Amino acid sequence: MKSSWTLTSIPPHDFYICLDVDQYFDLEHDPEQIFEQGFTRPVPLSGRDILCTIFFNGDPEKPEFHITTAETLSKDEIADANISLSRILGTDLDIRPLYDRAAGDPVLGRLLTALYGLKRLSRANFFEDAMNRIIIAQIRHRPTAKKMVYGVREAYGVRLDHDGGSISAWPRPHRLVSADPSSLKKHGLSLRKGEYVVGIADELVSGRTSIKQMESLAPADFYARARAIRGIGPTTAQDLMMFRNRTDAVFPSEIDKGTEKGLRRWIIYSYGGDPDHTSEKDFLEMIANWNGLESSALEFLFVNWVLSEKRKKQ
Repeated sequence: MKSSWTLTSIPPHDFYICLDVDQYFDLEHDPEQIFEQGFTRPVPLSGRDILCTIFFNGDPEKPEFHITTAETLSKDEIADANISLSRILGTDLDIRPLYDRAAGDPVLGRLLTALYGLKRLSRANFFEDAMNRIIIAQIRHRPTAKKMVYGVREAYGVRLDHDGGSISAWPRPHRLVSADPSSLKKHGLSLRKGEYVVGIADELVSGRTSIKQMESLAPADFYARARAIRGIGPTTAQDLMMFRNRTDAVFPSEIDKGTEKGLRRWIIYSYGGDPDHTSEKDFLEMIANWNGLESSALEFLFVNWVLSEKRKKQ
């Protein structure tokens, strides 16, 4: 017997914009089919993994997501699932202040209109995002990168029945912590990437780091803690900050041999500045309209870039 329920989102929210962003989706997803067939993905509960299929109501002003499962869930399990689903979909992100503050922003203003209701898609928790980001790093061919991630999921995640086949859930840290990093080579990972993935699992299983803690840390503290984990460099730490169920973020300066790196460089370029010669004061003035909403604001720049690249290829 199926379970079904509705998850509401803080408006404005237009999930359909996400269907144009391939980076949001995993190997099992075909964004072109999601409009009619729904967005099906594994969701971790406290004691097991389930498959949820998600349908958006198509109304950015009164956004709702209709969730179904092939099995019966208790009220507590539905509440548990909603914790992950709200992070995945961004339903708790309130971007209304961004529209109030940045309507006249020279860069962001037009994007707020063109991409009205945009909220990023994420994964269910810090470990899923970190594992994904580490595996795909420096892999230019996106289908190959997704296949590598899914190979690890197949090997260490639970297989969930779906439409006569199966979808593998994301591994839990306790399943990966005992893996031999060299065994991950069969899925395309280098030995070093294998060590990084197993190392993050160990961070969580040992209690040195917790998923809940990483979600709740202030942006600067998150960045510092993430950087302390082997395998997470400056750019990955910033990226992981963007995926959290929060609107705020920081963009620390990362100058290497006189050249600014990472997201900060991209932001300054977007505003017509010189990334290598922009002071902290000038940078903060540049993004003053983003205060407390840095993560959500940056997503508009990112998706605009993705769509621009698509248009170039067409």
